[in-house]
Amino acid sequence: MNILIHPTYFPSISHFVAIAKAEKVTFEMDDNFQKQTNRNRMYIYSPNGIQLLNIPVKHSKEAHQKTRDIRLETAFDWQKQHFKSLEAAYRTSPFFEYYEDALAPIFTKKHEFLMDLNFETIEIVSKCLGLNFEHHKTEEYFKEAPYFTDLRTLANGKKDISILTPYSQVFEEKHGFINNLSILDLLFNEGRYAKEYLLQQELTF
Repeated sequence: MNILIHPTYFPSISHFVAIAKAEKVTFEMDDNFQKQTNRNRMYIYSPNGIQLLNIPVKHSKEAHQKTRDIRLETAFDWQKQHFKSLEAAYRTSPFFEYYEDALAPIFTKKHEFLMDLNFETIEIVSKCLGLNFEHHKTEEYFKEAPYFTDLRTLANGKKDISILTPYSQVFEEKHGFINNLSILDLLFNEGRYAKEYLLQQELTF
């Protein structure tokens, strides 16, 4: 499977299912930025249930702006807020402390562009998962992509209908199993078994 997919912020589990199962991975670099998508957000399992972590970005006066040109807003410390939220959600999970040192730098490093941040989150998580894959980047935008399995819709969580096999989650006794959160939820709860889990899942698209 040769997939075309967006680089998003600590991508959803379904994103990583696709990457783990793909023979080739090509990242979309030339699309227009769309608000309220996973390009700059992730969902985690907090003590109160599902929680959205959103990255503030600088918006241009231009009607259409390429995702690759989107700059991060640095007026307030969203990174510190995100890491505190992850700690509150996963400090008691089986593998948070195991991966904490690998992930912590992403919340202190000052990126200028959203795309660079997203690629670094994917790179770090892939190393934690023991997932090695060759990837390519697009050089122009095509609305139709007949030579790929086009999974760009996964960046829009509302269009992602993947149903995943339940696994143990920290607060499931309070709120039940929450499907298809950020890959961090799987990593912190399943640790070294996360890669095997990904390979066992089936995507719906």
